[in-house]
Amino acid sequence: MPGGGGAGAGAAAGGRLERLLSALASLSGDRTSLRLWRVEGARLRLVVGEPPQDPAGWSPPPPGWSGDGGRLDTPEGPVWFQPVPGVSGTWLEIKGDVRNADELAEVVGAVLGAEQETGQVAAELSGRYEEIDLIYTISEILGHTIRLDEAASRILREVSTVVRARRATLLVHDPRANVLRLVAQRGVELHDLDPIEVDDPESIAARVFREMRIISYDPSDQRVPKPPNPIERSYRGQAFLSVPVVYASPGRASTPIGVINLTDREGEDAFTAGDRKLVAAIANQIGAAVENARLVQRDLNQQRVQREMELAHDLQLKLLPSPGVVAARADVAARCVPAESVGGDFYNLLPLHDERIGVMIGDVSSHGFGAALIMALAMAASGIHAETAESPVDALRKLEESLADELARTEMFLSLCYAVVDPAQGKLTYANAGHAHAFLVAADTGEVTRLEATRPPLGLGGGGGERMIPLRRHQTILALYTDGLADARDQRGGGEVFGDERVLGHVRNQRDRPARHILEAVFTHIAAFTGGAPAHDDRTLVLLKV
Repeated sequence: MPGGGGAGAGAAAGGRLERLLSALASLSGDRTSLRLWRVEGARLRLVVGEPPQDPAGWSPPPPGWSGDGGRLDTPEGPVWFQPVPGVSGTWLEIKGDVRNADELAEVVGAVLGAEQETGQVAAELSGRYEEIDLIYTISEILGHTIRLDEAASRILREVSTVVRARRATLLVHDPRANVLRLVAQRGVELHDLDPIEVDDPESIAARVFREMRIISYDPSDQRVPKPPNPIERSYRGQAFLSVPVVYASPGRASTPIGVINLTDREGEDAFTAGDRKLVAAIANQIGAAVENARLVQRDLNQQRVQREMELAHDLQLKLLPSPGVVAARADVAARCVPAESVGGDFYNLLPLHDERIGVMIGDVSSHGFGAALIMALAMAASGIHAETAESPVDALRKLEESLADELARTEMFLSLCYAVVDPAQGKLTYANAGHAHAFLVAADTGEVTRLEATRPPLGLGGGGGERMIPLRRHQTILALYTDGLADARDQRGGGEVFGDERVLGHVRNQRDRPARHILEAVFTHIAAFTGGAPAHDDRTLVLLKV
């Protein structure tokens, strides 16, 4: 019940003041005691403190001292009465040490002032049950929906009903177009309303959004001119209320989200200060809801993109051939680990006629979806051109022609090495389009030979030729990898790169072991070297023991 609530609040306030006076008395000295009195008629009434120990029920007369307080003799002895600043007709009685009378009265005054302000706020709220109920209703609406458009019309209906506005609109900012778009309306036919430019100097809504402040007009107040707006509106009334919808995130500056417009008020054509406060509070709720809805949508979009990336990753790995396609002709191991869900590294293993083996590795100059597209196209085209080309350099020329449009459009290029191993003829013929990490390792001595570049990367100019290197059967290891391996850094300190020496060191030291064992040793070492940190570039390694 309201009465019971008020009595309970008063008792609680009295208890807090009594504890406050007790604490202040203890701080002032062991023999100091405090009471609080208030003027009532011809006497002072005790508000807080122990009643005077006088059988006649003595109470002090209203003091006639100045604002500095004064001394009074009582049945209990002399005391000092100090006026409480900021609280009219209230006096602090101090018995004992009075040296800090001013400070004690100021503390009591501050507490009483806060209590009064709290009481005023409570009284104001208790008289506005309809508005409070609206706030809770809006919270319920926003708490049970993710999409703002599902709740906007109901929110406008609830708000406009409470403030008695026949017409209302809710505009939300579209950051991509930098305009205010209508998302809900009540009492107006604005389905064809054009978006409002945020920098429109003639739009009141745009001004409210830019300045993040309320603009209202009361036609009954002759002192306030009507804000200019040359656009004729078919509003029946003249008063309007335009409130910014703002989102205030913790620790950051407030961000404008949109605008609520209200007009055509029932009864007296003017919006009150209470209406402005209420709509501003609702606007803040809407601002938080809009931002939350955007975050949810952004999260859903990110989840969808992540799912698509994962699917693309699976499809991309399926494009890469299994070493088994040439296992009958040579001992081969290969692995590609994209830095992101999809990457730009690729390799190809091609069983060619006359028992020859084609080995190709490529590295697109970027990663992500764009690089993955170039990779997929290169994979598809490389198999075709390798079968029909007369030589490795011819295969690279045809491959570059197939990728020319995409490389130009994406402004990417492709480093690529293509080697054809002919065990029967004892030779390796290769064309290297700017791929730095291509080597031969002698299986007997461990000597390393770099397969030097024979032409620029694909997409940076054609030309070039090819080279032939004699091979001894079972005595050569072809090692092709991308810079994601060589350039991997120690993330635990120093930033040292993994380097060619570590990669080739594993090939030399374990050259007598199967190719897959060598490959596992390289990837195990690089994981330990980087501390398991995510790769910043794709990592691909192909080993072929001839």
